Amino acid sequence: MNDHSGVFPGRGSVVPFDGGGLPSTGLRDVVAGVGPATNEGSRFSLAEVWRVLTKWWWLIASVVLVCLLAAVAASLLVAPEYRAKTVLEVNREGVQAVQMGQVDAMQIGDREFMTTQAGLLRSRALAERVARSLNIAANGDYVPQDLPRDARDRIAADMVAASIQVNPIRDSRLIELTVEHTDPQLTARIADAYADNFIQSNLERRFEATSYARNFLEQRLATIRGRLEETERQLVAYAQAQGIVTLNVDSGTGQGGRSEQSLDAASLVALNSALNEARAERIAAEQTLRQAQARASTQVIENPTVQTLTSRRAELQAEYQEKLGLFQPDYPAMQQLRARIAALDSAIAQATRSVGSSLEGEYQAAVGRERQLQAQVDRLRGAVMDLRERSIQYTILQREVDTNRALYDALLQRYKEVGVGGGVGTNVVSVIDRAQVPGAPFKPNLPFNIFVGLIAGLIIGVGSAFALEWMDDTIKTPDDVTAKLGIPALGVIPKADKNTPIQEQLADSRSQVSEAYQSVRTSLQFSTAHGVPKTLLITSTRASEGKSSTALAIAQMMASLGAKVLLVDGDLRKPTFKGPQGQSTGLSDILAGAATLEGTVHATGQEGLHLLPAGHVPPNPAELLASGRFAEVLAEAGERFDHVVVDGAPVLGLADAPLLAYPAEGTIMVIESGAIRRAAVLNAVKRLKAADARIVGAVITKFNATASGYGYGYGYGYGDDSYSYREGEKPKDQIKIEGSR
Repeated sequence: MNDHSGVFPGRGSVVPFDGGGLPSTGLRDVVAGVGPATNEGSRFSLAEVWRVLTKWWWLIASVVLVCLLAAVAASLLVAPEYRAKTVLEVNREGVQAVQMGQVDAMQIGDREFMTTQAGLLRSRALAERVARSLNIAANGDYVPQDLPRDARDRIAADMVAASIQVNPIRDSRLIELTVEHTDPQLTARIADAYADNFIQSNLERRFEATSYARNFLEQRLATIRGRLEETERQLVAYAQAQGIVTLNVDSGTGQGGRSEQSLDAASLVALNSALNEARAERIAAEQTLRQAQARASTQVIENPTVQTLTSRRAELQAEYQEKLGLFQPDYPAMQQLRARIAALDSAIAQATRSVGSSLEGEYQAAVGRERQLQAQVDRLRGAVMDLRERSIQYTILQREVDTNRALYDALLQRYKEVGVGGGVGTNVVSVIDRAQVPGAPFKPNLPFNIFVGLIAGLIIGVGSAFALEWMDDTIKTPDDVTAKLGIPALGVIPKADKNTPIQEQLADSRSQVSEAYQSVRTSLQFSTAHGVPKTLLITSTRASEGKSSTALAIAQMMASLGAKVLLVDGDLRKPTFKGPQGQSTGLSDILAGAATLEGTVHATGQEGLHLLPAGHVPPNPAELLASGRFAEVLAEAGERFDHVVVDGAPVLGLADAPLLAYPAEGTIMVIESGAIRRAAVLNAVKRLKAADARIVGAVITKFNATASGYGYGYGYGYGDDSYSYREGEKPKDQIKIEGSR
């Protein structure tokens, strides 16, 4: 048995073995419990929802019942409460007491303004005021009278504040004031008292604001008036000391404004205006004189004497030209005409000179007047410049006087406006609907509470059911096998009656267990191209999942069809099946070379079914299975029998199952419904696949249709329960099953 290489028949491949006796294709990792990971997902459907609801119906019904009872109890135990409502209108117009200038309506956003008013209604100060106005602290029905006055007032204010609800009506200036209390009379009184005290407090705040503004303005007026008087005295004293005389003149703005101007400045303005006029007259006289000198002056041409002489000369000149055609120029008459024309020319020149002399006189007079005015302007300009240097401080004092006077006038006007506005006493709050004494309590509302309890119970119950289902990741249904593990589901074995042995249920062909295993046998016929696998390993994730019962049932079902079947107890650590009394040899002895297959196989009471026990429990089962001898035994058994069913050890924690699965043609995973978690089964499947095992499907055992009583655990604790065989007994007694593994 020390051969470290061999051919596993039925697999069609040659696998070398290393020095440790394990195949080098990852089997050593499988034995160590490691392997590739898979990412199978889960499905969600209406069928799954219905399954969860039907599974946890008792939990949902219990939670709903508890919530309904709680709702009824709360409705019966809670004291009845009454509700009264008052509607207030809050206007957004008011008077600003300290704004300078004209009194305008406040421009406050509706949302901010209504939020502010609602906050004032919820204020602690208003609650205390309402409690005092109703004298609730002195009422023993609501406040213990053995407490100090301050404590009773505080309790009364707390009660009032807790009973009020303020609800501004959207897109309006209305506020609903709702009061809830156990006393209907007090409920209406509190609502009305809240409205009245809110209006009074609003008026008081406005009056206090106006009074404060008046006092403030009076103080400021006194201060500004004293400052104005002082600055005026300083201005007059400085003007007297500097000899500054000013006149009030029109500012020229067209609005009746007046300004002050010094005497020298006013004289300078007048003289400068006269100087401009004199300069214009001098320029005009000079222009006229130049034109006269050029004989083109208008004054010369328009002079009557010059015009008469010029006209007479033109007549003589015309007459001379007329006679020049008849007479010679030296003719006496012609000479006389020329003499007369020359005389007229001399007269015209004399007249022109007279006009020029007159224009020259006017020009000289204009020049003299201009020079005189210019001298006076120059003198006054120097005086004004000197006055300006001395008026700098005067201007500063004058500006301070004007500022103080403007402040005083504005404060005085505002003081008068505040006095008028404070006397009006406009209120921005008004009551639209007064509270009515409620005729019936609004709470508790039994139908509504029952409805709420029902809805809450359904939500909590269904939520709890799905939460528990989500936390419970065990494999429970064939759908879980397909969705969570990715392997086919061969069948579902119902949970058997504990009082009826499994062999009796298998012997009864009409029992649920027998029919379920018949369905599994039918599914196996479609697992390969040639039908049921010739060598089949039955294993599970951990112990006590029903793999031994499944191995026995499948072997019996195939034998009942006339096949020659060998049931091999492959669990060399804690065997399940036992041979005839006194026969202790089996598979372990064959693997160790101490026995042969022919000498260890025993016939059973059922025709066609044979048993190969596990034999003596070896100290190193994994080494025996990894030696390669098991594949030879399995091949030899396959030649002698139609089918070989191996009851193997669990996968987790042991290396036996992957070693048994490698040479087998097919492997079936047995999963106890609701008892093993998905991660554990996935780990087992990964280890088998890493060992190149062909998993034909899974069988769900101990299935409860009501899906109750799920458990968890990975323990591999075998008991002393075993299957015993005695020749000559009936089939149901020849292989005894006292517990499923």
